[in-house]
Amino acid sequence: MERAFERYRDFIPRFDDFQARLKSPLPRHLRVNTLKIKTQFLLSALREKGIFLRAAWSSGAPVFLAPEGASPGKWLEYVLGYVHPQALTSCLASLFLAPEPGSYVLDLCAAPGGKTSHLAQLMGGEGLIVANELQRRRHMPLLNTLSRLGVVNALLTAYPAQEFPLRERFDFIMADVPCSGEGRFRYGPDSMRQGGSGSRFALYEAQRKIIIRSFDLLKSGGRMLYSTCTYNPEENEAVVVHLLKHRDAQMLRIESPLPFSPGLSGWQGEPYDEDMQSAARFFPHLVDSVGFFMAKIGKPG
Repeated sequence: MERAFERYRDFIPRFDDFQARLKSPLPRHLRVNTLKIKTQFLLSALREKGIFLRAAWSSGAPVFLAPEGASPGKWLEYVLGYVHPQALTSCLASLFLAPEPGSYVLDLCAAPGGKTSHLAQLMGGEGLIVANELQRRRHMPLLNTLSRLGVVNALLTAYPAQEFPLRERFDFIMADVPCSGEGRFRYGPDSMRQGGSGSRFALYEAQRKIIIRSFDLLKSGGRMLYSTCTYNPEENEAVVVHLLKHRDAQMLRIESPLPFSPGLSGWQGEPYDEDMQSAARFFPHLVDSVGFFMAKIGKPG
């Protein structure tokens, strides 16, 4: 397995450090749910129990690193919906999309609900989120998450993301699409393994259809975030380039409080659009979390 990501050596910075970080377990990050509690009140209550959280970064965002060996899912604060375990990079996705209170939002692939609930939090519980999830078996976990976290401005739909009806237009769209999941991989007996069932070609085709449908569902002047938890450029830059070739889409530059690498302008002899450098790639040795690709896209008007 040491050579699992060797084909990405040319664009992953400090590749040996990247490989070394994959041998360590993923840290546990927690997002404070400000829909239910103020951050300082939660931190104070946990300190009284001898639980000390460390801020994930200095910007004041309510995302924290749990103590090593902690089991937040057993805390009363988890049951009450005050905290939600969520990968640090996953939290960034909603922050980059930055939906405004009172806006009309679509989360195309919503389960298990971390990003949906974070969007609701950023909106202050105002406006409406359509949480779309095709897989019926994932509806109950999604609804449980939204209920536990006190999300009251979301409704559930169950369409294939690439066939979501075009009757509506949205201010903001989160398109965190199905992917090969390479960014979650860590070496070890309990870590997620690479790959999965099904055809990679079918996956790429689905991603291309989803990003086109996402853009078509935007209002003029709206914006969307396309994201995956994988490193493969065929699932990332190549998909966004497909959108740029077929629609009048505008790449928006991502500004991040945490270190990242820009998107690729080409790979394995295939040139991509230079605008891909406005996208962001997060690697686990630069940000100790799940590897992610994110591209923020606007619809002119």
